[in-house]
Amino acid sequence: MNFQNRKQLIVQTVEERGSVDVRELADLLRTSEMTVRRDLVQLASMGLIYRTRGGAMRVSLATDKHTFANKTAVNAERKDYICRLAAQEIQEGDVIFMDCGSTVFRLCQFIRNKRITVVTNSLPVMAELMTSDVSINLVGGEVDKERQAIHGLIAEEHMARYRANRAFIGIDGISLANGLSANSEKEASTATTMARQSDKVYLLCDSSKLETNKYLHFAPLTMFDVLITDQEAPTDVVTAYRQAGVTLLNE
Repeated sequence: MNFQNRKQLIVQTVEERGSVDVRELADLLRTSEMTVRRDLVQLASMGLIYRTRGGAMRVSLATDKHTFANKTAVNAERKDYICRLAAQEIQEGDVIFMDCGSTVFRLCQFIRNKRITVVTNSLPVMAELMTSDVSINLVGGEVDKERQAIHGLIAEEHMARYRANRAFIGIDGISLANGLSANSEKEASTATTMARQSDKVYLLCDSSKLETNKYLHFAPLTMFDVLITDQEAPTDVVTAYRQAGVTLLNE
């Protein structure tokens, strides 16, 4: 496949998905990752895509403020697939924690008709479920306007007063070698607090985040009970996680 054909397919894929990584593009184009990286450099110089570490992003998402709405739109199909699996784990009458992650937010559409209680620090989750059958317990504390979430000491004290059947937590990065990682201390603190207060912890993680490491390593793999990801997860990675003792759902 020549550059012009690869260019068209790369731009189309980035526009449709919001973001994509080099490995995915190499598989799609049936070419080497080195070739994909060269193509991305050229496309970025032409202003057709925004180059990210490990892949590319739609220009509009990169130039706009990184709003919560933008984050939820990235890899939307993968996130919805994950959340359908997660919703199947929830029983009527459950009390569940939901954090402020963009993947966790997309769980709302699949639980609207369940008679459950949701404890959350996410303002979008609260707003989305206001007209549903779900009872909502909104965590109190300082509002992070960029993340549209509530964090801080008071928020942690609030969550520590409740016990949940399940917690659904997003993650910025996970690796077998280093465990869980986050882009900020706030999100890491929320995740660990919710995990401590839950009987069972589910990590919702699209496949692009598997075997990646972010700014802050904050917990070992033992913090969660079940990892839910999508069908795009490489077979060898899925096998390695399962062999390491991780309960992983992706089908």
